[in-house]
Amino acid sequence: MPGARILLVDDEPHIPLVVGRKLTGAGYSVLTASDGEEGFAAALESSPDLIITDLQMPYMSGAELASALRAEEQTRHIPVIMLTARGYVLPEEERGAANIKRYLAKPFSVQQILDAVGELLRPATEAA
Repeated sequence: MPGARILLVDDEPHIPLVVGRKLTGAGYSVLTASDGEEGFAAALESSPDLIITDLQMPYMSGAELASALRAEEQTRHIPVIMLTARGYVLPEEERGAANIKRYLAKPFSVQQILDAVGELLRPATEAA
C-alpha cells in the first residue's frame, strides 16, 4: 500500500537511514525514532500504518514498545515488525499479545523488510 505511513524505531542510526531511504523509494512515508520512548510518542502523535522496531534499545525495548502500543486504544491495531539479534525470539504468547506480526533477524536484507511491509499492508481484498 504505497503512501502508507511507517514508523521506524532503532537506536542504530544507519538502520533508519538505509531502510528509511528504501521504504521512501518504494512510495511509503517514513517517520523515525531513536528509542522506544520516542517511538511510542511518535506512534501516538502520527498513528502510523505499520511500525518496524529493533528489539534491544535503551529506555524502552522493542517488546516494551509493542506492549505499550497494544495497551492504547488508538495504536493497538498497528502491526509491528520486530528486528532482533539472530536467534532471539519472544515467546509466542508475548508476541501475539503485542501484535508482533513478523520477526527479522539481523543481519537482514532491505528486500526482506520491503517484502514483509508489502505483505502486512496489502489490503485484505488483495490478500484473499
